[in-house]
Amino acid sequence: MRKKFYQMSPQERLNSLNLSEKSQEILSEMALDTTILDNLIENQISEFELPMGIAQNFVINGQSFLIPMVTEEPSVIAAASNGAKIAGNFVAEIKERLMRGQIVFYDVKNSDKIANEILEKQEKIFEQAELSYPSIVKRGGGLREVSSRIFSSQKFLSVDVKVDVKDAMGANIINSILEGIAELFRRWFPDEKILFSILSNYATESLVKVTCEIPVERLSKKADGYEIGQKIMAASQYSKIDPYRASTHNKGIMNGINAVILATGNDTRAISAAIHAYAAKDGAYQGLANWELQEKMLVGELEFPLPVATVGGGVKVLPKAQAAMEILGISDAKELAKVIAAVGLAQNLAALRALVSEGIQQGHMSLQARSLALSVGAQADEIAILSQQLRKEKVMNQEVAQNLLKNLRK
Repeated sequence: MRKKFYQMSPQERLNSLNLSEKSQEILSEMALDTTILDNLIENQISEFELPMGIAQNFVINGQSFLIPMVTEEPSVIAAASNGAKIAGNFVAEIKERLMRGQIVFYDVKNSDKIANEILEKQEKIFEQAELSYPSIVKRGGGLREVSSRIFSSQKFLSVDVKVDVKDAMGANIINSILEGIAELFRRWFPDEKILFSILSNYATESLVKVTCEIPVERLSKKADGYEIGQKIMAASQYSKIDPYRASTHNKGIMNGINAVILATGNDTRAISAAIHAYAAKDGAYQGLANWELQEKMLVGELEFPLPVATVGGGVKVLPKAQAAMEILGISDAKELAKVIAAVGLAQNLAALRALVSEGIQQGHMSLQARSLALSVGAQADEIAILSQQLRKEKVMNQEVAQNLLKNLRK
């Protein structure tokens, strides 16, 4: 009997795709151990490489950091490093780090009864939570709060639990605790129906806040720094009223955040979901970073949920994620969140400064030239020469690059 795709070995899956010899060869080249690869995902056939670089100039709470970033986009690491150099020192803080889980009842007959009984039986809920995941309690974490939210018109009720997951991202911890508590609820409320029990990625109890204060003269060596500061503030204000701009404003912030999340083996999807939900917390999607002029200082602030981990998951499984953590010199999840938040603010500063002064294309396209040279087939020494020629062109596109490469090879 023919094997199903998931039953095949990675090489058998690859062979079944009927690819060209070149593609087969490329996909067969792998650095990670095949045991790791085949157990991390389903239907594995290969691995996917992205460049890793180092952002420099970061000083956060008085401590210097070299920050590993993984991205395929030219100018991201240069912009982060430049933003950090202009900012000087970032001040970052986290007031609490809890993750939320939900047990959701549907078609609820008596919401008030459920909410009141849960309030009265808090002690039993805490006991069950500890029984469900005792190791997190031994590490100083565990359940911290239980509350209910009633959606009467739609007949839903959400029982929210907040858990200290220490340095883990916490999905498995919280989901295990929720399942244990849900069993209690099924006994207590036999006539009510539970729809699901699961972690919420909207981690509003894991907020990180980062700020910086920049003398306006640092904003430009040639132009009026105060005027550039005014424009940065205006651009920040505009991102609060126009969702079309807010999306791009936040994408620039996420350039840096996602690059560090990837480098450290954390969950880019969970972080993105949390941050973008937070950007719409006031009822409309808005830019996340705030910039204000206070006399001759440009003051930046960025706050958002950042439930990152330094233990478990990809952080401990992927060797390069472990190497990235060694570069950072961090083992505490709160400290990692502070670093990532600073990268996000530095990225936004660099983007806005370029946008309101020389224009975003000048710096971005200078670095994009190398990527364009590679895309048209430039090799070895040709890349540097073609990149330099492209930067002198009024229009930089693939057709121009191809023509320049042809001339270079004559």
